[in-house]
Amino acid sequence: QVQLVESGGGLVQAGGSLRLSCAASGRTFSSLAMGWFRQGPGKEREFVAAISWSGGALYYSDSVKGRFTISRDNTKNTMYLQMNSLKPEDTAAYFCAAEFQLRTSRFDDQASYRYWGQGTQVTVSS
Repeated sequence: QVQLVESGGGLVQAGGSLRLSCAASGRTFSSLAMGWFRQGPGKEREFVAAISWSGGALYYSDSVKGRFTISRDNTKNTMYLQMNSLKPEDTAAYFCAAEFQLRTSRFDDQASYRYWGQGTQVTVSS
């Protein structure tokens, strides 16, 4: 069983930055592929970014590429999402997700992830 807990959300002005964290329980963190998804008001949940178990492969949605950076520290069982140049349209609940042995082609597919956190709210004011 894997438990995920997000933190780091909050209220920030447009152009500002936030860093989200996702802490995982258990001793299997280094075997997990991890991802960030978000769900804005009145919108469906969408893919944001993902990272392979080693951190060697990174994936981003076009909407955040160049502004967000995903990373992980396997010694701390934690994944991060550094968000820069935030825009009002980035306002959403952000969720971290995890899965073992995820195929490269499925990193952006939320249905491929079995484990999910509760989410952390990010609000960007204009």
